[in-house]
Amino acid sequence: MIFGVTAKQFAHDLGRAISKDNVFNGAAALGFYLTLALFPALIALMSVLPYLPIDRVDEAIMDLLAQALPPEASDIVAQVVNQVMSERRGGLLSFSLIATLWATSTGMYAIMRQLNITYGVEEERTFLKARATALVLSLLFGVLIAGAFSLIVLGGVLQDWIGNRFGFSSVLLTVFASIRWAIIVLAMLLGFGIIYRFAPNVKQRFVFITPGSAAGVSLLIAASLVFSFYTKNFGSYDATYGSIGAVIILMLWLYIAGLVILIGSEINVLFARYRMERQHAGAETEMQQRNAS
Repeated sequence: MIFGVTAKQFAHDLGRAISKDNVFNGAAALGFYLTLALFPALIALMSVLPYLPIDRVDEAIMDLLAQALPPEASDIVAQVVNQVMSERRGGLLSFSLIATLWATSTGMYAIMRQLNITYGVEEERTFLKARATALVLSLLFGVLIAGAFSLIVLGGVLQDWIGNRFGFSSVLLTVFASIRWAIIVLAMLLGFGIIYRFAPNVKQRFVFITPGSAAGVSLLIAASLVFSFYTKNFGSYDATYGSIGAVIILMLWLYIAGLVILIGSEINVLFARYRMERQHAGAETEMQQRNAS
């Protein structure tokens, strides 16, 4: 039971909300805009990381992308980022970086518009304020990613230090592998929480873990594993489409990511509605009891 609602009723309500808000079409739009924003975002992030006092953070990020994305998609991402970074050095505060950050915020701006549909509100923020919000959220995500992977890199240094002195046992490797994934999952939960709090034009308090963010992180991890398994074992995009197959796989993965974000938002809205209905029913019952007495 969820606030007095059965799992069957919850699934029915969620399906109706997804259909009503055209979530699948919205996810397709998000997949397109996220594709446009992905490479500028990575380029901007990789431009800033060398200024951090921690080595190999960029390698850790690219390694995670290689694990999370299907091989074809991760290869094309790595090729584009490496090519751009090898040809462009310095100029961090130049107009090119500002333009890159503006392009990076395009995906976040698209998320903001789609979440407004989920919450059933109009975008009352001015264009400049909305774009500024998207830019700030994009920068927050960059800081979150850099911070999370800095912790992972530092954890690797600590693991090497302990291993060199006491030996690399299976227990030690398992513990640090668990810590790495715990950091990644917590960073994802925080990222989802930030999106659901600040992206829609709705006044609400920040909650670190919401039903939608927990479901979104779980679905994204599961979908990434299933999609990677499918493309490795059954998909033949390269054979069918040639070199453009990698682009198609990347866009499909980003479509899934956008779909997960929107479904998590729909779950949050449903839980909020159930909570309000439960409170309203409780208030009515209390009033009836008072009148009866």
